[in-house]
Amino acid sequence: MFQLLFMVIFSEMAVIMVLSFKTPLRKLTLMVLDRVKRGRGPLMVKTVAATIAVVMISSVYSMMTIQKRWIDDGSANPTEQILMVKHLLEATLMGGVLFLAFMIDKLHHYIRELRIRRKSMEAIKKQGPEDGKPSGSDKVKALEGEVTTLQAKLKQLESDLETKTKEMDAAEANAVALRKQSEGFLLEYDRLLEENQNLRNQLESLEQSPSRLGNKKNT
Repeated sequence: MFQLLFMVIFSEMAVIMVLSFKTPLRKLTLMVLDRVKRGRGPLMVKTVAATIAVVMISSVYSMMTIQKRWIDDGSANPTEQILMVKHLLEATLMGGVLFLAFMIDKLHHYIRELRIRRKSMEAIKKQGPEDGKPSGSDKVKALEGEVTTLQAKLKQLESDLETKTKEMDAAEANAVALRKQSEGFLLEYDRLLEENQNLRNQLESLEQSPSRLGNKKNT
């Protein structure tokens, strides 16, 4: 049991070392891992991992039971100490196996993603000189068309603004002329009122003068 766990741990460590450095074995290891993850491979790996996890949990539970018995009895016999060490070593080795397997899976995933991205970048670089110029010229033409349209709209807006400004100036001039004309009308109205008042005063004075002459004659 322990020998098998140690062999698995050392094998997983060797796989991690191979994947960490770019060597001829790395490509072969990646091919093997790709095949393992196809078909029923993932299901088998998950089944083995679940079995190891259950056994590890059982060992941890046994350790907790033995520790509780020590607390209750207040002493530990040699047999229980040996069992405690055995379960501790089993749980440690099984946890190491699961952790290293998880590390291998993630490392394989990241290496594969890196290879895919490198291939896509190389494809983009190859297509760049061929497809880049036409698309760039099309974009430039589209931008030039947008600039021309915007310039035409700007000229139209400037023309409309100039027209509105002239209309406002004309309206303001008309308002000033009407104001001056109204002021002239008011002055003329005041003058006419004054003349009317003067005429009334003269008429009143004329009407009063014959009455005064008549009174003098009577006296």
